[in-house]
Amino acid sequence: MLSMTPTAHIAIYDTLADWEIGHLLVELRTGRFTGTPWNVVTVAETAEPVTSMGGIRMVPDMLLADLHPASSDLLILAGAEFWDADGGTALVAAAARFLDVGVPVAAICGATAGLARGGLLDHRRHTSAAPEYLEATGYAGAGLYVDERAVVDGDLITAGPDSPVQFARATLRRLGLVSDRTLEAYEGVFHRADASAYPVLVQAH
Repeated sequence: MLSMTPTAHIAIYDTLADWEIGHLLVELRTGRFTGTPWNVVTVAETAEPVTSMGGIRMVPDMLLADLHPASSDLLILAGAEFWDADGGTALVAAAARFLDVGVPVAAICGATAGLARGGLLDHRRHTSAAPEYLEATGYAGAGLYVDERAVVDGDLITAGPDSPVQFARATLRRLGLVSDRTLEAYEGVFHRADASAYPVLVQAH
């Protein structure tokens, strides 16, 4: 159950893929279509500034070592170059702690490879950039790969790099923040450029 002031923690690191999580962060922080603004808190392994793939310099709000699932309502993991170099061990461990106690984890693109290497996709339905991308990790969950833009299995949300809108939609749905009708309108506006969906979206709440 969400707290009175729900909080999303986004892990940040060098080469973080800005575009993959942009839609989700905006909708959580503003609550413009959900009616429920969230706190968005950045978390990193060290206090040093990081630079995203798009060149945005960010200073973390807190350290990963101080992050506890009990104080969070969502952990967000974006793609980055280091995931493909077998990085992110501490982040995967954090994701495991979140999932163990029923706090959702939303992972997109390279972050799904990190979760695969950590065994977190071996028993959960999931998606990513392509089946072959995850198979290269040597994980045991290939039979649970789903060829969809975004997949939710319990507390885990996954998506590929070409599906930032669907990633946002799936996460907002898992969090119970908005109706399916509004979510369909959201994807209509931001993915299909469907002008007829806009009135439905702005009347969401």
